[in-house]
Amino acid sequence: MKKISILALHLGYGGIEKCVVNLANTLCDRYNVEIAACYRLYDKSVFDLDKRVKVIYLNNDLKPNHETLRNSLKSKNPIKITKELAFSAKVLHYRKKTMVQYIRNTDSEVIISTRDIFNYWLSGYCRDGVLKIGWEHNHFHENMKYAERIANSAKNLDYLVLVSSELQKFYTNKLHNSNCMCIYIPNSIDKLPMKIAPLKEKRLVSVGRLSPEKGYLDLLKIFNKITKSNPDWKLDVIGDGKEKDRLKKYIEKNGLSDKVTLHGFQGKEYIDKILHNSSIYLMTSYTESFGIVLIEAMSHGVPCIAFDSAEGAREIINSGENGYLIKNRNFDAMIMKVQDLINNEEDRIKIGKQARNSVKKYTSDIVGEEWITLIEESDIYD
Repeated sequence: MKKISILALHLGYGGIEKCVVNLANTLCDRYNVEIAACYRLYDKSVFDLDKRVKVIYLNNDLKPNHETLRNSLKSKNPIKITKELAFSAKVLHYRKKTMVQYIRNTDSEVIISTRDIFNYWLSGYCRDGVLKIGWEHNHFHENMKYAERIANSAKNLDYLVLVSSELQKFYTNKLHNSNCMCIYIPNSIDKLPMKIAPLKEKRLVSVGRLSPEKGYLDLLKIFNKITKSNPDWKLDVIGDGKEKDRLKKYIEKNGLSDKVTLHGFQGKEYIDKILHNSSIYLMTSYTESFGIVLIEAMSHGVPCIAFDSAEGAREIINSGENGYLIKNRNFDAMIMKVQDLINNEEDRIKIGKQARNSVKKYTSDIVGEEWITLIEESDIYD
């Protein structure tokens, strides 16, 4: 049985980490799958991982000190700052040292890298005859410096897997002078839920990391206007992050405490229950590489509305057919479309059914076959 290694930063909360677990669970039916994670943030993966997948934590006792480093900088205490900077340097040193050792010593025939820094190490330290695959999840969002960094990190790999056709075309052009081939393979969901959402509840929902690029403050501003004419509708926000306190303050200041629930990070079963009991999904992200939360909502038959600034939403939603895309981050246009769906249950059901049908191609069994084809048909073994 062929052995595959996936290089990960950690197995905590995060979109990339969720995709790593999904891929490992899919591939372990056919391969011996091992995840090499730099840091052990929790006792086990926060996402359900198949018992057949082996996890190696390269630095059991070391974790990034982002929070304490930020606090030390705010304190302006030179002793604390020096101490935290030294610890940060130690963490980065061992991150590289242990990952390079793993890349050099593993007997895997295929190694999949999930970060640009891992791409460089995989290119530089991997033994001959190993299939080297980079896996890029983020959209550069007009940040050409970031795009150049990704392209440079991948030029000595065999393949770079992109999660959208738009990114596949972009990086193919960037890497045309290299031997690295760019492949489009979307992210996946486990399977379609057995039952679709009835779309009867007066609830809006959004799922994601509470960080500035996800636009959750914009979401609250939009909902604040929606609730003026629809006071019996509620908003559920699932996720956590550095914007949480800011969002709480807005909720309290605008008297939304009885209408908006911040659920924090939650597991798949909890999220599925919330989605099943929701009637409209809203995405207000400024940027989104793929939008796996969209296909999860759509798999439940929940109609989705997103700003088209979220590039991944453009990949998934055909506006007016299986959801709606709002141009130019136009708040009034999004509010109007939400109210249209609130007032028209028949349209909600129609769009929801078409959404569910359109995401069947993103199930793990179908997407998994694309990965298997890539792995098995590569000419590196010839």
